[in-house]
Amino acid sequence: MTLAARIAGALLRLARWQAVLVPPPGPKGLIVVYPHTSNWDFPIGMLYKLAVRLPVRWMGKDTLFRAPFGGLLRRLGGIPVNRRAQTGFVEEMVAEFDRQPWMWLVLAPEGTRSHTDHWKSGFYRIALAARLPLGLGFIDYATRRVGVDSYLELSGDEQADFACIRAFYADKRGLRPQQASDIRLRR
Repeated sequence: MTLAARIAGALLRLARWQAVLVPPPGPKGLIVVYPHTSNWDFPIGMLYKLAVRLPVRWMGKDTLFRAPFGGLLRRLGGIPVNRRAQTGFVEEMVAEFDRQPWMWLVLAPEGTRSHTDHWKSGFYRIALAARLPLGLGFIDYATRRVGVDSYLELSGDEQADFACIRAFYADKRGLRPQQASDIRLRR
């Protein structure tokens, strides 16, 4: 275990968080993290990533990657996303998954810490197009557990897939539960 992993694990335990990890089922996939209702989710998620030594990449809005921390965030696995313009990001990510022998990508499908009535669809489109398993990640403030302990093979039947996702997250609570978004895609 690396020094960084030991320190991150110790910090999580000190803050009374329990890290949970069911190892990924294969070399490639997506992990959604829900609910995302607080700025505290990022440091907890980074400590978790380091503590369990899960070499994942993660997506964040491009404005996070400006100086002075942009380089550090990229080294921590960050991929900037311009959410203000249509950039063909889904197709780029599918191509990147094809190029890489091992790649797990983490994202918050809500796209914001504020309440919305839907999730963004990019993760679903990437997972279906690249035929990737979907890891269900969580930061549950009610139980102080953080992790990934379930994986889904998406069917392409949006209603059935989202029924499974909603069932998994039914008991997970963000720091500000009223800000958790509805688990569905935009109609």
